[in-house]
Amino acid sequence: MFPYGCLQAQSTIGLTGITDTSYNLNSEYRKNSKSFPFIKPVYRQYPASVRVDSNIVYCSRKGTSMRLDVFYPADPSSRPRKTILLIHGGGWRSGNRQLHHPMAEQLASMGYVCITPSYRLSTEALFPAAVQDVKVAVKWTKTHATNYNIDTAAIAIAGHSAGGQLAALVGATNGTRLFLDEDCYPNVSPNVYAVIDMDGILSFLHRESGEGDDTKRISAATYWFGYSKTEKPDLWNQASALTHAGSHLPPMLFMNSMVDRMHAGQSDLIRILDQYKILSTVRVYKGAPHTWLLFHPWYDSTVHDIDRFMRRTFRNHPTKKGKQP
Repeated sequence: MFPYGCLQAQSTIGLTGITDTSYNLNSEYRKNSKSFPFIKPVYRQYPASVRVDSNIVYCSRKGTSMRLDVFYPADPSSRPRKTILLIHGGGWRSGNRQLHHPMAEQLASMGYVCITPSYRLSTEALFPAAVQDVKVAVKWTKTHATNYNIDTAAIAIAGHSAGGQLAALVGATNGTRLFLDEDCYPNVSPNVYAVIDMDGILSFLHRESGEGDDTKRISAATYWFGYSKTEKPDLWNQASALTHAGSHLPPMLFMNSMVDRMHAGQSDLIRILDQYKILSTVRVYKGAPHTWLLFHPWYDSTVHDIDRFMRRTFRNHPTKKGKQP
């Protein structure tokens, strides 16, 4: 175990510069098929109704190019479209944006613009780099709205696991200057107008949280922060969406597996949303593993629930192009 008591500064032991590929569809299938032998991985279908612009650089800094992919309807309709950014999970250390390409593709076939950005993982940069990158991806989306007929006031951010934590934190810091990166699109707001949190933790220091257990090995969160939760609890608290919750929160959809520790702080956050009469919805996939959305039989229901939430959230929303919010 790493000798935390000897730390005098932020640990950079996790900054290996080597891509961690341990979290991927195949590894999750091997792990989950033991308990759920009926599952089937979800793959792309490549429908003719969807176009894809791949490997777009959305921000460059210090020799690093951050990239994203855009899935959008082939229909040339000029009607502004609702947009969803899909943020991948992997413990802030592994995973890649290709994990959610099947979902982005299907949602695009249903009329949405879907964007899958990469972000700096903890092998390359520590907190809050990933948060800054995701906010810049939102800014890029607004800046390029006319390219894809994007309604800039109907942009949602969705994420799974670590991606869900990032999505919720981005939404919870709407209207603030927290985690802003001025390198790219400094005059564009990173505000989002809905959050879809799929098993993403909302409070690292919550009594329900299991994050930061370093008794057997350094945890993914400790690698990301560079400090254990006992060394720098304020830092862990700053990364918690619940810490920043208030009247500025956007509507939120919580999508839950059977892994309760991934929902730490959710009930508290919903109480705040209710206090300010902000829409919140909880969808529970009973008996489902943490990575349920990557597999049939849960995948279709997940896409349906996202579509239903988006339609409900922006039901009476005007679809006029105009000033970027």
